[in-house]
Amino acid sequence: MNKSRRKHSAAFKAEVALAAIKERETLSELSARYGVHPTVISTWKNEFLKRSEEIFSNQGPKSEADFEKERRELFAKIGELEMQRDWLKKKSKQLGLE
Repeated sequence: MNKSRRKHSAAFKAEVALAAIKERETLSELSARYGVHPTVISTWKNEFLKRSEEIFSNQGPKSEADFEKERRELFAKIGELEMQRDWLKKKSKQLGLE
């Protein structure tokens, strides 16, 4: 009996994670109530707790300009690496190491 994999919304995951954090019910009870395996609930809870620090960090969310700057830097790095690769290919041919 194969069960197809279900996709849960972020809101549903947050609701289940918060219920697990409150610890008013056991994982087994939450599992029965929400129809999700206890291991999955624990994973969501741990992820929620781990990422909650981001909310209170001083950095705040990245702006569009930050994303664009990072994108440009990454493309520049890709170009640099491609040039290095091409140079190494050329030199390996010249040295007969191909």
